[in-house]
Amino acid sequence: MKQLWQQLENHLSAHNPELIADLNPPATDAQIRELEKTIGAQLPAVFVACLKIHNGQKGKADWLFEGHEFLSIEKILMDWATLNRLLKGGDFDGEAAKPDPEVIAEWWSPSWVPFTSSGGGDHLCLDLAPSSKGTPGQVIKYSGELPSRRLKASSFSKWFESFVKAKVGC
Repeated sequence: MKQLWQQLENHLSAHNPELIADLNPPATDAQIRELEKTIGAQLPAVFVACLKIHNGQKGKADWLFEGHEFLSIEKILMDWATLNRLLKGGDFDGEAAKPDPEVIAEWWSPSWVPFTSSGGGDHLCLDLAPSSKGTPGQVIKYSGELPSRRLKASSFSKWFESFVKAKVGC
């Protein structure tokens, strides 16, 4: 994870210094424990390693992930809690999801942990409880308005590696 972040930071330093300045310092162990306690699940080790390098962005520059803000733990918890409140309040009742086979057929699941946000209801999420065809910790795309639930990568490490290689041109 450190090597991938170094490649990305080198690229950003040369091409978008405002964005690198927008990245937060590392998350603390206490912040990570609070996140895991709140969601009721252990996060994949590679995602924890990512948070220990940068705890998301401040949100005052371009968004890191192609039109999506890299969420800090504070924003992960806010978005996760909001979506779970809507779920418990019945706001998603009657909504039918059309997921890829690796993703459960739910409009929203508490086992999805958003780590990016488009600002308009779309997220990339860690899927901690996939369908029987999926892999715990896979990355999925969640849309607040569309029924599709798409598998983006079988793990956070594969997704992040692919993102960095595409971004820096490796």
